[in-house]
Amino acid sequence: METIKTPFTRLAVGISIGFGLMLMGFLTVGAILIPLKVMAIDPKGYAASYGLVAGVSAIFALIGNPIGGAISDRSNVTFGRRRLWILLGSLLGSLCIMYIYFSKTVLGVVMGWAAAQFFFNFSWAAYTALIPDQVEESKRGTMSGIFGILLPLFMTLGMILIQIMNNATDFVKFTTFAAIGVIGPVISLFLIKEGKVEFVKKNNNNTGSFVEKITKFYPSPKKFPEFTWALFSKFLLMLGYCSMFYLTIMLGDRMHMDKEQITSIYANIMIFGNIFTVIASLIGGVLSDKIRKQKIFLYISCVILTIGILLYVIPSVQAFYIAAIVCAIGGGCFMAVDTAMVARVLPNKDDAAKDFGIMNVANSLPQSIVPAIGPLLLSIGGWNFFFIFLALMPIIGMFAIMPIPEVGHKLKSERELETNKLGDIQA
Repeated sequence: METIKTPFTRLAVGISIGFGLMLMGFLTVGAILIPLKVMAIDPKGYAASYGLVAGVSAIFALIGNPIGGAISDRSNVTFGRRRLWILLGSLLGSLCIMYIYFSKTVLGVVMGWAAAQFFFNFSWAAYTALIPDQVEESKRGTMSGIFGILLPLFMTLGMILIQIMNNATDFVKFTTFAAIGVIGPVISLFLIKEGKVEFVKKNNNNTGSFVEKITKFYPSPKKFPEFTWALFSKFLLMLGYCSMFYLTIMLGDRMHMDKEQITSIYANIMIFGNIFTVIASLIGGVLSDKIRKQKIFLYISCVILTIGILLYVIPSVQAFYIAAIVCAIGGGCFMAVDTAMVARVLPNKDDAAKDFGIMNVANSLPQSIVPAIGPLLLSIGGWNFFFIFLALMPIIGMFAIMPIPEVGHKLKSERELETNKLGDIQA
């Protein structure tokens, strides 16, 4: 049975509500509540403890998206293979958030946040797979722009809400965001249509070397080099962009602020920054469709991000606001074309969720890697070295963007297919 396709506007609304509220639920917890929870449990060694939490959860973020995508591709159910894991992933992830609240040790937080990252990434993979499943190519740029604004928009809403709840108990905060993380996806299920889809195995032979099995899961870099270059460039840009996810720790350690001050200042910084991300993403998406170019926006993003990250070196709250705005503009340029570019370089539509899941690792993993490597970078050269190191990542990312063909140019696999067909005709 073919996928029952949702009308574009209805699909866009469903994804915006479901994916947006899910991001608001679990990313606000990760940005504010998890660091503050670790500070409360381990007030003297919280920087190292938070690094442990982030490091372990990074591993589960790494495997959750591609595994969730692969399982989603193979879930042959009438309810809908994407809808099933949108529901289960968000539900299990929200339960893990509540487990974190009741945890009394750093180990408990590690276990809870790692599991939450794992399950929420199942839903993340399912949402992004709806693009190649249900969106025609001529509208994928528009959908990419929508995806681009969801994270900053709903993170802004999360920051506003956490500020409003600044004097509420931790139980109320954790419960509220856990509920948001699952209620949004449930609402989206009433808007997104999907039917039973038969998954056809290409090869039932499970023999072969370990390397051969890996290449079946990960698209061949030799045959589909654009996929790997897109993955590297996305990862490096996001590594720089996610420097902001360590600001909570910096405000406590470098600026010596208390819990209430950290919550208020960090929320305000994120709100101002995210407003500019949304604006830059919308403008970038429109311009990209108009001029039929994507790479120029990625290059611009790399330069702007580097400048913004370097501004964090200045130890003042005013400088942090300016840095956040500059980084937000750079991030918006990136998000404007990111999803459309990824959809363009996917090797095989039948493995869309699995391959999108692999690509989404480059989105989610840096959010955990930055806090995980933070203690090491700080021990080497303090806060200045921390931000200078991360500022180099987008610059390196520019070199990974270069081999990716621009819109309108064929991928390597497409060129080889045409060459083979021409050879067959001549023969």
